[in-house]
Amino acid sequence: MAQIYYIVNDTKAGKSYQKAVEESYFQGKKIGETVQGGPLGLAGYELKITGGSDFAGVPMLKNIEGQARKILLLTKGPAVRSTPKKGQRVRRTINGNVISPSTVQVNLKVTKYGTKSVPESLGIQPKEEKPTEAAPEAKA
Repeated sequence: MAQIYYIVNDTKAGKSYQKAVEESYFQGKKIGETVQGGPLGLAGYELKITGGSDFAGVPMLKNIEGQARKILLLTKGPAVRSTPKKGQRVRRTINGNVISPSTVQVNLKVTKYGTKSVPESLGIQPKEEKPTEAAPEAKA
């Protein structure tokens, strides 16, 4: 079984944290659903599913029902990188809004916080900041 990456967005701190696991805890859930953070180690947290992508990097789209891939004509959205000209549409492959076995990345947003901080709950060590060195003085 492949690893599944859960990207947890901490809206208070403005940071995102990644957790890789071997199991799909939220398989069968839809984008927009609220889930408990317990399976990821975030006891007391509530998380909202905001998106994801499959093994090939094809993004999920909220308004497409089901798990299957579909090829659509789009003017905007997660798969359209630049804004097309007026009236122009681009053909893109999109996944449905249900987490399937082929989904390898799930994006989550914290809606209710627990007692511990997000990095502390996930077991992520804070990065040490390097002390800034003073600029060398110019020779006269």
